[in-house]
Amino acid sequence: MVMEQEEYTKEQIDWSYIEFVDNQDILDLIEKKPGGILALLDEAWYVDLFVTYQTEFFLDKNKDYVVAEQQALLSASKCTFVSNLFPPLAEESSKTSKFSSIGSRFKSQLTQLLETLSHTEPHYIRCVKPNNLLKPSIFENQNILQQLRCGVISIVLIRISSYSDDDIKTSKLLIEKANLQGYQIGKTKVFLRAGQMAELDARRSEVLGRSASKVQRKFLTHSAQKKYNSLKQSSIHIQAVCRGQIGRNRYENRRRDVASVKLQKDGRMFIKRKAYKTLSASAINIQSAIRGMAARNEYRNKKTEDAAIILQDIILSKI
Repeated sequence: MVMEQEEYTKEQIDWSYIEFVDNQDILDLIEKKPGGILALLDEAWYVDLFVTYQTEFFLDKNKDYVVAEQQALLSASKCTFVSNLFPPLAEESSKTSKFSSIGSRFKSQLTQLLETLSHTEPHYIRCVKPNNLLKPSIFENQNILQQLRCGVISIVLIRISSYSDDDIKTSKLLIEKANLQGYQIGKTKVFLRAGQMAELDARRSEVLGRSASKVQRKFLTHSAQKKYNSLKQSSIHIQAVCRGQIGRNRYENRRRDVASVKLQKDGRMFIKRKAYKTLSASAINIQSAIRGMAARNEYRNKKTEDAAIILQDIILSKI
């Protein structure tokens, strides 16, 4: 938070400095040479002196070291579990001393961590631990109060009244269009009050929401139109196939009807012709019989007449 306030001063914005409780003195007590706790632990370990501290077992824990050769041997193990338990030491620490105490190794790791953090932009989540037992529904008032006094309250005050930086690319026109009040523009950055970034995010989400709705609407329209065109083409094809099949069925039915009518006509004509021929033959036979009978009758009559004439001529000649 001190760095953040220094940033405000560097950017020359209107800002009231807030005193922040720095724990640098505690860090110096732990690691600063020659009177730091870690340095004294290493000294006591080197000269093998017995020193009494308020915290017990510091020396015993600090003597819990691993020889460099053993460290290298175990870290080179083919067993992944063993090699992970003994990671290789840094080259600087291995060259400094043949034996490395827990305190010096911790200090080396802490230095590496600080170097890593100095090249990054870390964001910390500051929270309060309710109890040391790490169990739910237990609140230790003194412990919580101590944590608050160690910097959380100061951090909250600065966060409430401070500005949060954003990319310089954020244009002034965009901020004015968002109707934000109380922002300040520094030399290279735009500073917003706490809560304004959330308001901008809300506006951004609103704009993105409308844009997303528009994109979705266009996409759904395109999808629906594409689906409609596909269904239309499919329906036209199906209709064409159905109509073709219906036409073929009608043609086939019509052809069958015509064929059946022709068959019926031919059948009726055959039947009528057969009946006519039978009737004609019967009529001819009857006519022939009647004509033969009439001819015979006429012949007999003529023969009788001729006989009668002959008889009359004989009778008349005798008279």
